[in-house]
Amino acid sequence: MARQFFVGGNFKLNGSKASIKEIVERLNSANLSKNTEVVICPPAIYLDYATSLVSAPTVSVGAQNAYNKASGAFTGENSVEMIKDVNAKWVILGHSERRSYFHEDDKIVADKTKFALDSGLGVILCIGETLEEKKAGITLDVVKRQLDAVIAEVKDWTNVVIAYEPVWAIGTGLAATPEDAQEIHASIREYLVGKLGADVAAATRILYGGSANGSNAATFKDKADVDGFLVGGASLKPEFVDIINSRD
Repeated sequence: MARQFFVGGNFKLNGSKASIKEIVERLNSANLSKNTEVVICPPAIYLDYATSLVSAPTVSVGAQNAYNKASGAFTGENSVEMIKDVNAKWVILGHSERRSYFHEDDKIVADKTKFALDSGLGVILCIGETLEEKKAGITLDVVKRQLDAVIAEVKDWTNVVIAYEPVWAIGTGLAATPEDAQEIHASIREYLVGKLGADVAAATRILYGGSANGSNAATFKDKADVDGFLVGGASLKPEFVDIINSRD
């Protein structure tokens, strides 16, 4: 079975009620591809508002982070049950900004991933290398290490979408070529075959997360192992619709 194209929109620390209303209404009224699953991820404070506005059948809402405890004295955190309670379906985990700014290591990401999946959320699992790691030629070593931590904890990958995000391409305007992306995505899928089996590897969607935009998204169209995009700043703009429809 062909993997369904998937486009995630990570709003990061951006937005207001007015801007989120504008974004969601644009998606609701657009002629979106029926073959693309779309997940928008606004800041946590707007999750409830976003889910109340979404009416497009192919669009759902996700969180940008979740804690690995159900409740308790964890000031500032958001629980999986709270995310589910406002009808959000997904969560982004392991994003490079969480790993670098908030010091989330591979084990923390793995624990959060397991907890979110066990509690019924889908997970957009981010992996990727820094510019220094890329220059050192250890890209595959880095992504394998990041994957191994999650593989050790998670046995059912049905609700996992992997987002390969070359850290050097996030917010810089730089981007891997479609050929570069295909090469690393194919290597990730080959690694999953060895670790999880051919069926799981074939079914797992692998997104490209490095500065995808309305201009370059269509150039990835014929890349067999690029199953969509995790989009940052462009998800706040009208061109997000073009990215969603780039496979059609």
